[in-house]
Amino acid sequence: MRAALRWAHSDLRTHRGEALFLVLATAGVVASLLLATALFGYATNPWQRTFAEARGAHVWLHTTPSADARSLARLDGVTSVAGPYRTESATLAARGTRASVELRGTTRLPSVGRPLLTAGRWLDPAVPDGVVLEGSLARALLAEPGDTLTLPGTARTLTVEGIADNAEPPYRPGEQPGLVWALPSAVRAPGGQVIGLRLGDPADTDYAVQRAVTVLGAGAVGEVSTWQQARAEAQGDNRLLGQVLGLFGLGSLIAAGFAVHGAIATRIRGHLRDLSVLKAIGFTPGQVVRIFLLQHLAYALLGAVAAASLTEALGSRVPGRLGDAVGVWQGLPGHTLAVAAVPAGAVLLIGLTTGLAAWRAGRVPPVPVPRPAASAGGRLTGPARRALGLRLPAALVLGCHKAFTGRGRSLATVARLTLPLLLIVVALSAWTTIDRFHSSPERVGLPTALTVRSDGALDASAVQALLTRDSRVSAAYPGVEVAALVPGQTGTIALRGIGTRAEPYPCALAEGRAARGPDEAVAGQGLLDLLHARVGDWVRMTVGDRPQILHIVGRSIEPRNAGRVVTTTLDTLRENDPGVSPAFHELRLRPGADPHRVSAALTAAGRGHLDVHPVTNPADGLSPLRGVVAGLIAVLALIGLVELLTAIGGSVREGERDVLALRAIGMSPRQITAITVTATSCTALVAAVAATALGLPLGRRLIDAQGSTSGIGSGIAQSPSAWLLLLLGAGAVLGAAALAALPAARAAHRRLADTLSAVA
Repeated sequence: MRAALRWAHSDLRTHRGEALFLVLATAGVVASLLLATALFGYATNPWQRTFAEARGAHVWLHTTPSADARSLARLDGVTSVAGPYRTESATLAARGTRASVELRGTTRLPSVGRPLLTAGRWLDPAVPDGVVLEGSLARALLAEPGDTLTLPGTARTLTVEGIADNAEPPYRPGEQPGLVWALPSAVRAPGGQVIGLRLGDPADTDYAVQRAVTVLGAGAVGEVSTWQQARAEAQGDNRLLGQVLGLFGLGSLIAAGFAVHGAIATRIRGHLRDLSVLKAIGFTPGQVVRIFLLQHLAYALLGAVAAASLTEALGSRVPGRLGDAVGVWQGLPGHTLAVAAVPAGAVLLIGLTTGLAAWRAGRVPPVPVPRPAASAGGRLTGPARRALGLRLPAALVLGCHKAFTGRGRSLATVARLTLPLLLIVVALSAWTTIDRFHSSPERVGLPTALTVRSDGALDASAVQALLTRDSRVSAAYPGVEVAALVPGQTGTIALRGIGTRAEPYPCALAEGRAARGPDEAVAGQGLLDLLHARVGDWVRMTVGDRPQILHIVGRSIEPRNAGRVVTTTLDTLRENDPGVSPAFHELRLRPGADPHRVSAALTAAGRGHLDVHPVTNPADGLSPLRGVVAGLIAVLALIGLVELLTAIGGSVREGERDVLALRAIGMSPRQITAITVTATSCTALVAAVAATALGLPLGRRLIDAQGSTSGIGSGIAQSPSAWLLLLLGAGAVLGAAALAALPAARAAHRRLADTLSAVA
């Protein structure tokens, strides 16, 4: 055992750089996997916990005031109901911020869909104008218990009594109104009612919705939302961040395993004589295998323990969403198991990949087999001889020849180096796609910057004139959005009529063409998936008691409402219902215009009658992904560095015999050094080219697949720019050359006696 430890210690001193990079790479891989686990837990568990504590309803239906919503309690599968509650649509303002809300009248704390108070108290009959705000709405209004809210255009005020969390979809400006619980006396102009259904089996949600719509009648149902939609919105971008971290973490783990396997295999080839001596003095094959295996498992274990310790100690202090995710995850059940299982799994996988190479070390015979004088693959090829005849530098020709002589070994080295570079190309594709949402939002379904809503004091023509009067506004598109029941009556989608045939709304099309004629529309990927439809199909939906039949002529990139949006012109909706009038205006600004300044100017010009807010960009929630991608690139670069060091060490050791021949023909140490540097650079160049050729289509496919599953649709992927790819390739080649220069120079300047001893 002492001899084994002494040999392992000597090997560690010889390869300290490789050992350090292996530890750092393992630590980075394990840290990314732990952060991915934290983000998954952060995305899913808080909503599930809220839903369970609140006894959340699986289905919420908004109906007309006259609908017999109480009859839904008798449906099969419905165990309990919330409401029905009278509702009123309103606008609240606080500290200069406005928000569209739904006032929901209730006399007591509900037993189903119960609000979970986080601040303040519940409604008190002694305070008739008191309200309780849903948490996301309170954060948007910067409201706290005791604050006074105003209703623009009226003399009414409301007092915030409390703030509560619930399991319904959160407030989203311009898309989802905020939820406000109030006493029935505060709901003065009810426009409908809402009822929640809690089911015995959540899997029966679609069937329950279908039965409820059948009982009430399609004309009585205005909007349907389900627990799946609420869960998806609560998870938001955190689940995507977790998927990105998990995907790249697993890819990095595989790359690290291959790098360790290559390092051991190369080291075995360079230490055949040492291994034979170990066998000759009594080491068994099992002992030799254990030396290599335990040595590299120790590196992996050190990196994994360091990553787990740092994540536990400092993870919650990371600013932004990652820190919040780790903090919440540390308080969730199963956290301790994950902290132990993830590093253990990573160490086990690295151990499995190193096992085969260590087993080969155990098979080395006790008597060293003399190396052949020259291998067939080492002879100069025809192109190499012709290149020398053209008087190209001998170091360049021999270096390129050396890089590609042992085909099997060279291909394995190129493949191991290609994997981390390929993952870096995919990571850069994710980075540039996020940048595309900010730099070119009109190409990803966000052609407008501001949404304007009027309180009704100004008619549509007056609002249009006021908006277009500002020279910074390029176009103002009037629009209306209504909830429509889909065929089968299992849910509602968003039907938007925006723009006119004379001035159409500029949808970002990924397939088909724009809607120009009567009854033509474009749809998001989420809607097409929901209806199992394709571009060219006719679809039927119900708006209130009116059927609407539309011809889908194109697929748009639709970041709103999970892509469950069908967009047509306002003229088309008016042909079916002449009473349709614009409910909002979407503003496209001129290049260089500041949306915040334009918003402030329009709000002032509207004299309190306009609610102006910026269009939500889904990439805003993905800003932490840039830091994640940067960290992953650093981890992958470490893995690539380990592979380069392995390839350089193997190339130098296998070229020791060639040094004698090269000196014999009169080559200087500088030329001999250039041969090894050129060979390593050629290997890195081929790996970079292969990684680019494979990584670009893979990145586009993965990003478009994520876009399709999220409902946005494919066509959002953006490949890295050519200069960025050139920078990556140049960095790989120059880095390989710089790393190879010192060991190659040492080998070229070795004394003749040392060289003869090494190749003996």
